[in-house]
Amino acid sequence: MTTTLDGHGISIDLPAAWEGRLGVRRSPADTFDRETGVRPRSLAGALDRVAPAGNQGWSGERAQPLVHLANFPLPVDRGDFGSGAVDVMGSGGILVALIEYGAESAGTALFAEQGLPQPLPGQFDPNTLQRRISGQYGYQRFVTVAGRPFCVYIVIGSAAGLGPRTAQAREVLAGTRIESR
Repeated sequence: MTTTLDGHGISIDLPAAWEGRLGVRRSPADTFDRETGVRPRSLAGALDRVAPAGNQGWSGERAQPLVHLANFPLPVDRGDFGSGAVDVMGSGGILVALIEYGAESAGTALFAEQGLPQPLPGQFDPNTLQRRISGQYGYQRFVTVAGRPFCVYIVIGSAAGLGPRTAQAREVLAGTRIESR
C-alpha cells in the first residue's frame, strides 16, 4: 500500500512504511508574534501547520517547497538537508530530501541536468554528506525538473545493504511527479 503526498505541484507515491513531509518554510517575518514580540524558538512553531518540512528561513526569503522522505520516523525539528533526522536515523535508514531553489536558478550550469536522477550504489560517498556521521553515505545532485530547479540529497545509514537501499531511494524518486509552474 502506498501513501501519496501532494502539494505545491509535487506529488510523491511513498512505499509502505515510509513517511514524508511536503511544505514551504515560513520566513521569520511571517512567524513574528506581534502580541509577545517574540519569534518562535522551536522549528515546529515556525512551519506551516498543514505539512511542515524544513527549518526557519530568513527575512525577505521567497520560500520554496521542501520535501523530506524517510523509511524511519521523521523528527519535527529538521534542517533543509535533514539535520536532526540523520542524527536519529539508524544504519538501515534512508532520507531523501528535495529542496527547490528559486526560479532564477533554472537554466544555470549548476542545474543543467534534466529530470530526477536514478542514483547507483557506487555514486554514494561519505564525503558528499553535509555533515559526516560515521557509517553514513550521501548523494547529491542539482537538477531541473519541469523547469523547476531542485537539489536531490539522499543519505543512507550504512554501507551494508547499500544496493537495496539505493533501489528503494530510486523507487521513491521514480514515484515523484513535478509539475511546471
